[in-house]
Amino acid sequence: MIGKVKQWLGIEGVKLELRIPEGQLLGSGRLEGTIHFQSMNPQTVTGIRVVLIERYGRGRGEERLVDEYELGATELNETFNVEPGEEVVKSFDLRFHVLRSAVDDWGSRNLVNQQLAKAARWVRNAASQYRVEAEAKVKGVALNPFDKKVVKLGR
Repeated sequence: MIGKVKQWLGIEGVKLELRIPEGQLLGSGRLEGTIHFQSMNPQTVTGIRVVLIERYGRGRGEERLVDEYELGATELNETFNVEPGEEVVKSFDLRFHVLRSAVDDWGSRNLVNQQLAKAARWVRNAASQYRVEAEAKVKGVALNPFDKKVVKLGR
């Protein structure tokens, strides 16, 4: 009885870990990485969803505003088994589109505008942080395993 409850809740079931190499560029429009699966019990994974999210914050103190934007997502509709003591590795290639503000567009015109745009972002304390989230669909489990990693994307 306890074993069935543990399996249904995903305890001792599939665990996944995102691994994303550093040095990938924001302007490339694609992000590559791997997902590593392990389990203490035999489980069947029926699909994986990988998403890139931008967390954009601006302002200071109580006037600070934070928004999140989904830049891209990919689905790996592949069914495979994860056996106990065995590691399964799946690669992904995530395509995304960068959101640009009016200040970014204006700053890309020339070097002077670029420096003024940089100063404007500093004054407003505007910054973006990027993270990748992955969730696997596991057969017979109510709480799907997931992982998220903050990534540094170069310009």
